[in-house]
Amino acid sequence: SLLGQKRLQNMLDFVNKAKWDAWKSLGSVSQEEARQQYVDLISSLVGTEAPAVAAQPTGSTKGFQTLLVSTEDNITTIRLNRPEKKNAITVEMYNELIEALDLAGKDDSVITVITGSGDYYCSGNDLNNFTKIPEGGVEKLAKESGELLRRYVKVYIDFPKPLIGVINGPAVGVSVTLLGLFDVVYATEKATFHTPFSQLGQSPEGCSSYLFPKIMGAAKASEMLLFNKKLTAAQACEVGLVTEVFPESSFQSEVWTRLKAYAKLPRNSLALSKQLIRVVEKEKLHAVNDAEVERLVERWLSDECMQAIMSFFQAKSKL
Repeated sequence: SLLGQKRLQNMLDFVNKAKWDAWKSLGSVSQEEARQQYVDLISSLVGTEAPAVAAQPTGSTKGFQTLLVSTEDNITTIRLNRPEKKNAITVEMYNELIEALDLAGKDDSVITVITGSGDYYCSGNDLNNFTKIPEGGVEKLAKESGELLRRYVKVYIDFPKPLIGVINGPAVGVSVTLLGLFDVVYATEKATFHTPFSQLGQSPEGCSSYLFPKIMGAAKASEMLLFNKKLTAAQACEVGLVTEVFPESSFQSEVWTRLKAYAKLPRNSLALSKQLIRVVEKEKLHAVNDAEVERLVERWLSDECMQAIMSFFQAKSKL
């Protein structure tokens, strides 16, 4: 509606003013440093949307801008590669991840690994995703965002090979909710897992509304998905979201030794066994994905969501 578009524009105007006021109040801190601190703060809290649609994937394995993709020792590794932004996910990265996973599912590797560059696994969504409103306004933005998210989660549901998460640092939002769709998740002891949806008037995605209660029980899942509880790596392992936790000092060497051993197993046997495990619930997972996306689109357009986001920015602008 026109009112909704005007409200969002007012919110964005407020956000821009808050950012500028924050920069001015920081004195000797450069505007770029202040902007980075601000983006880090927001991206650590906001990990649910993908609000815009980029060009379709090119179909090439080369030239990824936001990922490092390599295949070695029968392992295809997809590395989120925006370490200076704590691997926050841009619209471009969503599309590149969809493409990279599609290619990895079809290549000759035995297993596929997703990890992050630098200190973070993934800090959720890049703040710039929120500022690109198409000509069709907020309704079009929400619909396109939902379709991109639906496609992104679908790739994980349908992925035909063993998919292993190597969680090298903190994980936020959609990078956490998707872990229920991985086959194995290894984490460093310094990793944390945070899904702060209700804080911003939003709702879970990545099939987590179904898989988290199934994995960890309803009570523990509710603490994360409803009440924004951040888990340590040890806690995430205790509730079954993480397979095993490793000391930071030996994390990479221990995990990759194990992965290389897995990659020597018969490829077709592994893939067919994984598909056998997944096929029982695949139809259910697609239905859950559709329902979660539908609810999120509704949330993005709600007064409550807009008010929650405005309240969040107002609170931060007073710091």
